[in-house]
Amino acid sequence: MTPFTSHRGLVATLDRANVDTDQIIPKQFLKSIARTGFGPHLFHDWRYRPDGSPDPDFPLNAPQFHGASVLAVRNNFGCGSSREHAVWAIQQAGFSAVIAPWQQRGGARVPGFADIFRTNSAKNALLTVELAEPEVEEIFQMVARYPGLEATVDLDRQRVVLHLAEELAFHFDVDPGVKERLLHGLDDIGLTLQHGDALRAFEARHDPQWSGPPPSPPRPAT
Repeated sequence: MTPFTSHRGLVATLDRANVDTDQIIPKQFLKSIARTGFGPHLFHDWRYRPDGSPDPDFPLNAPQFHGASVLAVRNNFGCGSSREHAVWAIQQAGFSAVIAPWQQRGGARVPGFADIFRTNSAKNALLTVELAEPEVEEIFQMVARYPGLEATVDLDRQRVVLHLAEELAFHFDVDPGVKERLLHGLDDIGLTLQHGDALRAFEARHDPQWSGPPPSPPRPAT
């Protein structure tokens, strides 16, 4: 998994709340488990007309968002069924980070991303950033006012910087475990291999005959 430390790129906005994973990548594109080829199908049912031509009314088809790599969205992004394909589609469409607003409701903080989507993102090196709702609204307004606006998403310093004439920065919180695995590019296997010495010591204690991987089975006689 490629480490994520900091990324600067063009910001695109999608002004829709409760975007579920079936809208991110429709079910007809889930037949393959290969992690390639999903980018063109991101938001397929919104991006394209029935005849297959791009819908000019869909925000991400706007010329000013071509080449965008930071996506700002509304609340409850990635809800619905669990599918890593949704994360792969976002990444393969060129996005490295997604920014969504957390909300305050009845004294409780409501996350900007669905839990399963956020977990799948962390396991695949897609950074999900949660900012306060007024801060995300400010990003939407700045992008509308200044076409071509770029932002830096700095995981190490935990901040988003809008590159205006006078830079505008927002701090974000991140789970320490997620931050560690993203900074060092560690997937689940990589995390496990960090404990290789302890695992070998455990095997040795419980099986004195164990000294490494089992030998290959003998070849059949010819």
